[in-house]
Order: sequence, then C-alpha cells, then structure tokens
Amino acid sequence: MGSLKIGLALWSLGPTRNESELKVALETAREIGVRGVQLWCVDYSSSEPCFLDPDRCVGVERKRALELVESYGLEITGFCAQLTGPTDPGMPWPGSAFSDSRDLEKRLGKTMRALELASEMGSTVVTTHPGEIPSDSSTSKYKVMLNSCKTLAKHAEQLGVAFCIETGQEQAEVLRHLLEEVGSEGLKVNYDPANMLRYGVVEGVRILAPWIVHTHAKDYNPKTRRATVGEGIVPWNDYMNALKSINYSGWFALEDETGIDVIESLKRGKAFLEKY
Repeated sequence: MGSLKIGLALWSLGPTRNESELKVALETAREIGVRGVQLWCVDYSSSEPCFLDPDRCVGVERKRALELVESYGLEITGFCAQLTGPTDPGMPWPGSAFSDSRDLEKRLGKTMRALELASEMGSTVVTTHPGEIPSDSSTSKYKVMLNSCKTLAKHAEQLGVAFCIETGQEQAEVLRHLLEEVGSEGLKVNYDPANMLRYGVVEGVRILAPWIVHTHAKDYNPKTRRATVGEGIVPWNDYMNALKSINYSGWFALEDETGIDVIESLKRGKAFLEKY
C-alpha cells in the first residue's frame, strides 16, 4: 500500500463557524502533521452556522477558502454535508434524512449545493449518513431513500464528484443492494471501520469494495469509550490487508468526536497509521 494518505476530519477539532475558527483548526491540523483535511460544509443547526455552508460560502469566497486551506500546505480530502431528518421515537441519529418526504426537497437541495461547492473547490467527495437504509426494499421509506440517492447521484455524476454514504447504520449487504439499484458512478462509499464493528469490518470491505473511495480512520475502545486509532478493537492488520487487496489508494481521514484529549488522540492515531 506504500505511504498512506493520512488526513483529518477537521470537525474533530470543533466547529468552524467563521474564518477565524477555520484558520485555527487548519493550523492545528498542520501541527498534527496530516496531509489533508475533510471539511464540514453545512450549518451545524438552525442556530449554529458553518463557514463553508454552500449558501454562505459563495462566489469568490469558495476560491478564497480553497486558497486558505492550501496556504497551510493541506489538501482537501473531501467534504461532509451531514443533515438531520425527521426523527420519530426510537429512531437513531440522524433520523430519516433521505427516507422521509417531510421537507425532503430542502435537504436534497442543500446537499446538491454542497456537491457543487465541492466540485468548485476541487474535491470529488461529499460524505454523509443518509439515515438507516431499510432492509426491506418494499417499504415506502426505502423507496424514498432510493429516489433520493438517485437524484443526488445523478447530480454528483454530472459534476464529476461522488455522493458518499458513510457505513455503519446498516449491514454492508443492505447498503450494497441500494448502491447496485442506483447504479451510478455518482454514488460511492465512505468506509468507517469503527462503525462496522458490529457487522464485520473486513467482510464489509469485501462486500463494498467497488464503491469505497474515502475512509475515516477511527477506533473504539469499549473500556474507555475512546476513538484513538490503534487503541481499540478494530482489527487494523486485517482491515488494512483487506483494503490493500482491493487496491484502495484513497484517504484515511482521522476522526475523533469524543472531545477527550482529541489532539493527542489524533497524533497517536497518525503515528499508528504510519506503521502501514
């Protein structure tokens, strides 16, 4: 596999609500020593803006934002356009972002604009959790999810980018069925091994191999609840061998959302990955 392309999910360092916060996060990423950053690009909530939201970062501001990232010697590994959909009792986060017709057009529109932002800023990856994909393809929720993904994939393909579903909310076979049914180069996978622990980390790579274009590097330690790569129960040797077997050459974006000694955690995770 050679030298890994190690990046950082920049939101691990906190929100980037304005240019000042983005600069601080980019400086920290440079100090950690990663080569690239994945950028959050939609508002965090109705009351908490994101500097790179596609409805805020427009026109020449996108060129300026790209130049800012590059001024720190960093590349953009991709973007994250995570939206929350309607949430019924007992439904896991992020709700039914793309499987519920309530206000769906707003979420589709925002995501399509995020795809456009990514394209203009030279990236080919936009990741998200779309909500749990129903295992029963005859349900109305599955059909809404399918049509949503077809719409987003078509737009992404026209732009030369990929709308990437992050793994972990359903079994790999369920995700693969959706990917095959959509059948578009505009729909791909962001693989997160920690999210796949309950389903099979290595088996998931085998099942989703043709679609994996970006990965998050994250671990899970059941005793400490920490996410530091190499210090949990993700079977890294087997996982990395599985990625090598499918000729994966994309990014490994370190992610730690625990809020506990995150910078040190990311540094240790980077050092661990460098062994490969």
